[in-house]
Amino acid sequence: MKTVLMVAEKPSLAQSIAKILSKGSASSRKGLNGACSVHEYTGSFMGQSVRFKMTSVCGHVMSLDFIGKYNNWDKVDPAELFSKAPTEKKEANPKLSMVKFLQVEGRGCDYVVLWLDCDKEGENICFEVLDAVLPVMNRTHAGERTVYRAKFSSITDTDIMNAMNSLGEPNKNEALSVDARFQTKYFQGKYGNLDSSLISFGPCQTPTLGFCVERHDKIQSFKPEPFWVLQVKVSRGQEHPLTLDWDRVRVFDREIAQMFLNLTKTSREAKVESVSKKEKAKQRPQALNTVEMLRVGSSALGMGPQHTMQIAERLYTQGYISYPRTETTHYPENFDLRGTLRQQANNPFWCDTVKALLAENINRPRKGTDAGDHPPITPLRSASEAELGGDAWRLYEYITRHFIATISYDCKYLQTSISFSVGCERFTSTCKEVISPGFTEIMPWLGIPKEESFQPCERGDKFTVDEIKLQEKQTCPPDYLTEAELISLMEKHGIGQKHVSSISES
Repeated sequence: MKTVLMVAEKPSLAQSIAKILSKGSASSRKGLNGACSVHEYTGSFMGQSVRFKMTSVCGHVMSLDFIGKYNNWDKVDPAELFSKAPTEKKEANPKLSMVKFLQVEGRGCDYVVLWLDCDKEGENICFEVLDAVLPVMNRTHAGERTVYRAKFSSITDTDIMNAMNSLGEPNKNEALSVDARFQTKYFQGKYGNLDSSLISFGPCQTPTLGFCVERHDKIQSFKPEPFWVLQVKVSRGQEHPLTLDWDRVRVFDREIAQMFLNLTKTSREAKVESVSKKEKAKQRPQALNTVEMLRVGSSALGMGPQHTMQIAERLYTQGYISYPRTETTHYPENFDLRGTLRQQANNPFWCDTVKALLAENINRPRKGTDAGDHPPITPLRSASEAELGGDAWRLYEYITRHFIATISYDCKYLQTSISFSVGCERFTSTCKEVISPGFTEIMPWLGIPKEESFQPCERGDKFTVDEIKLQEKQTCPPDYLTEAELISLMEKHGIGQKHVSSISES
């Protein structure tokens, strides 16, 4: 009987995949390094009965470095590193003896199936695994295929079985792109008296730092400028007073501002010149990708990008969400939206919304961007706060609410604009009234705030002017970039989502 070695990226992932493929019949044992288990079972592969051995690595097997002669940054001409300096691969974590472990398990095997994460890093690890196991596997006949690559986006029975039934090949070019990340030190000393023991240069770090420097320069060079605003408060009977917005917004000349004040302050009435009503809609969100998840984690959940990604990856390996590294915001045409939504029908936090959507038919999601990598981030099964706890629950809750919102209806509201005249000046009061909450029912923090001061009126109605005053203000410099704003800028300029998750380390 032939043997198939299957390798995943993490021990927990290997266990989950083995459980699905073996239908729970796999036996497990510890590997020689103590960190990785081996799950064994018999089954069918390429039309023959085989013995499966499912195990894992712990991330990268190897690290790439320059040989000793070129390993002192301060004694080597950086140009040599690009031209003639040889590199060598070393074990990323020698204590794990990962190469020896893989060779022990790979010895005598006939096929290898690579279940590494489906991104460039995972592709790179594929070839690290192959370098270790191919020399010790059984010899093959000429032209016989022995290496297979599984492509998957979630740890569900359906996705894992589909991946096993449509195996491909690892991508060498994507793997090599990970090895080509050596552009450091070359720019050190080229920026005046910037004194640093080491500057990290790269296609993501450099432009990201540029955003921060650009904002810092704007703040440092900013010169505040005074301006004046005419503020008017009006009322009618015992109703709440209204604060009106000046149609001119602001003026930068004090004498002109004083002139407008003098023209209006003698008026004791504000006349309604027009009332316009328009029905508007606040769009439901697009499907969730990595950058938006990290941005929300930072701005709304108080979790840094690295922490958010660590939690997301744990939720993924445990089968709660789909693969969390994706740039896509468009669901594939064959995506089972109803089935995914039905999983949440009994969760007490949103069961009413889910059941209503299932009863009245879900809405077609907004068209997003298909980056050709993985589907958007979605919940795969229901969970409770007690089950996940802490930050894991908060992130899972957001992902689930976001998914439900994408197939909900837009929030519809009525916007009423009332135009007033006070003397010869025009002022406006605007109010929004919710007609149908739509997706904001599941994402209430994005809802339309209730306007307590709104007062229905018609053209020709008159209000009493309670106060007219001139307010002096100053233009303000922009704030320093928040983590969430920096993430948004990185997405806007196409800077890799894998690097977004590590900006909090820098």
